[in-house]
Amino acid sequence: MAAEVEVPPGTTLALLGPNGAGKSTALRALAGLRPLTGGVVELNDRTLDDPERNVFEPPERRSIGVVFQDYLLFAHLSALDNVAFGLRARGMRKHEANAEAAEWLDRVGLAQQARNKPRQLSGGQAQRVALARALAIRPDLLLLDEPLAALDAATRIQIRAQLRKHLDEYKGATVLVTHDPLDAMVLADQLLVVENGAVVQAGTPAEIARRPRTDYIAALVGLNLYRGVANGVTIKLDDGGVLTTAHPMDGAVFVTFPPTAVSLHKNKPEGSPRNTWLAEVAGIEQHADTVRVRLTGTPDLLADVTTAAVAELSLSPGLQVWVTVKATETHAYPI
Repeated sequence: MAAEVEVPPGTTLALLGPNGAGKSTALRALAGLRPLTGGVVELNDRTLDDPERNVFEPPERRSIGVVFQDYLLFAHLSALDNVAFGLRARGMRKHEANAEAAEWLDRVGLAQQARNKPRQLSGGQAQRVALARALAIRPDLLLLDEPLAALDAATRIQIRAQLRKHLDEYKGATVLVTHDPLDAMVLADQLLVVENGAVVQAGTPAEIARRPRTDYIAALVGLNLYRGVANGVTIKLDDGGVLTTAHPMDGAVFVTFPPTAVSLHKNKPEGSPRNTWLAEVAGIEQHADTVRVRLTGTPDLLADVTTAAVAELSLSPGLQVWVTVKATETHAYPI
């Protein structure tokens, strides 16, 4: 992963990417659980890992708190003792550590569960205990490894909102590892998208959602993405086909449009829609309140339609339909 990345205090950076992309490797390197073979890790102007200079600070000497995907709470300790563990390991007396731990449990809304052991806690409660344990040592850097992955969908919504609140209050830097785009978009100030061990795009959530630069990112944010060469408002696509956009450009470009911008028709539409082509239905899936239709053509695309439209058009795999996309619904930007 060749990139120089800085995470200022008070901000959250999300490493977003598919499984096996290298996200967890990066997090383990920051935590000191996997020494670097190249590059440098610095925290508050202190070098933690620099193989060229033979510098390596072990995990216990780094001012870093970690919340692992499975939380890794000590099963034999109460919630209070779990949170107090790091404080006592750093030399704080038991009474003071317990008082500090109790205060942190209160902050995350678990004062009443202080004496409960991990097996007595729900998934959401265990996640908050793990967060309190990581924050109690007042680290300069907080690492979150898929912190919501173990939660069910309903709990995840609630805990995501609570986690955002705690991150807003945290004065240190945070690095979040996730493959869930919603977690990244809601929790992070900056995104670093990683594919095959390399950084492929960086920016704010809004920038990346508006201008994806790989098929993986486009799929995450729900856009049809193509590459091509623009000549005015006409874009000749690399994989075949031509799209017309509303604003003239020249040279190599990406062009996107959302599946909701696609209209499907039994017959070729009357008039002169700027983007019209024949496509074949390859698959149909229910997506919340809409139906996602996968179509092959020149180019291939995804369309979101209503269940009423599916019935009206008698959509089924193998059926040919006419596709239209308004030029004003497309968005082109330089490669």
